[in-house]
Amino acid sequence: MKKNDWILAAAIFFVAVLTIGLQLLKTTDEYSEVEIQVNGELYGRYRLEQDQEIDVNDKNKVLIKDRKVRMEDADCPDQICVNHRAISRDGESIICLPNQTIVTIRGGEEPEVDEIAR
Repeated sequence: MKKNDWILAAAIFFVAVLTIGLQLLKTTDEYSEVEIQVNGELYGRYRLEQDQEIDVNDKNKVLIKDRKVRMEDADCPDQICVNHRAISRDGESIICLPNQTIVTIRGGEEPEVDEIAR
């Protein structure tokens, strides 16, 4: 390989490592929320900061605790969603295919304060 080939390969490697590193360092912001969809429709949005247990149509039980979300229980036969690790970053999801349930962490926006509240 020529010198320019090595430089190009190193640059591509650096960009790849940087991209992966930034993705791993991506964290949730203080306004992140948990979005639950059932059959493609929004079931509810919940604050990530508030610990709670959510019963989804008596089929799935979602647990929000310590800014992490996990599927606590499900009546599906394979239990893949229950065995999935807890999620904690924006964009991560847990999917229960048999029950058509999707749990996703979304970056929320800071609530706007209107002129009257100021």
